[in-house]
Amino acid sequence: MLAGGAARRLGGADKPGVRVGGRALLDRVLGACADARTTVVVADPRPTARPVRWAREEPAGAGPLAALDAGLRRTTAEHVVVLSADLPFLEEASVRRLLSALRTGAADGVLLTDADGRDQPLVAAYRTHALRRELAALAGAHGALTGLPLRRLTAALDLTRVPDPVASFDCDTWDDIATARARIREHGHVLDEWISAVKDELGIDLDVDTGVLLDLARDAAHGVARPAAPLTTFLVGYAAAQGNGGPEAVAEAARKAAALALRWAEEDTAEAGPGAGPDAG
Repeated sequence: MLAGGAARRLGGADKPGVRVGGRALLDRVLGACADARTTVVVADPRPTARPVRWAREEPAGAGPLAALDAGLRRTTAEHVVVLSADLPFLEEASVRRLLSALRTGAADGVLLTDADGRDQPLVAAYRTHALRRELAALAGAHGALTGLPLRRLTAALDLTRVPDPVASFDCDTWDDIATARARIREHGHVLDEWISAVKDELGIDLDVDTGVLLDLARDAAHGVARPAAPLTTFLVGYAAAQGNGGPEAVAEAARKAAALALRWAEEDTAEAGPGAGPDAG
């Protein structure tokens, strides 16, 4: 992952650290490649949501090809996913799709294209030997990789292109940042974005059925009292942690709590028998 650019169009701001949906852009991209055997970030070290290996091009700021070469020196993988650190909407499914297309095809690499059909070589999967071959050829022809643009590399590769205007959306300007921040607050995205942000903040990696928890919160709010909703979901999480802590433990605790909420509601709505009163047993 290349995260050491100058961000000139952001006024020199620390772009990988800019927050979108409460999470740094770098952490959002790291979340999309969480299954990687090795994750290398070419930049100065900083706190991240999960452990990574750090690399730095020589000299620092020598450009994308020098940064890519520095990152490749930290891995022995046959296939590599090359990403920039400013992709707010990149998801694991997009990364898997790139790798699947690379493995089943014969091309040197597979990259996404943006809404205007432009290549995005920093949202791509490549055969490592092809990158090393062409980087060595460029270094030999120019004496070094410093200052060379990415197109010098991609022009020499056989590439497959996959249109994806969402996953390829990158944040080069503050307008792009504003667009990304607005989009994740749309109704169809905000809940997933919030859950991902909370998990990053708490340092947990647990996939659970949010629908089950939302149904539980609804049953507790309607059948008991509105404040029961957040308190019950908290207790479910605590109970799951006391067990094996996995998704199955959460689902089982939620099932038990939901059944209790329904029994509670049934007692409140059931017709009282003859002679029943407030002191009836």
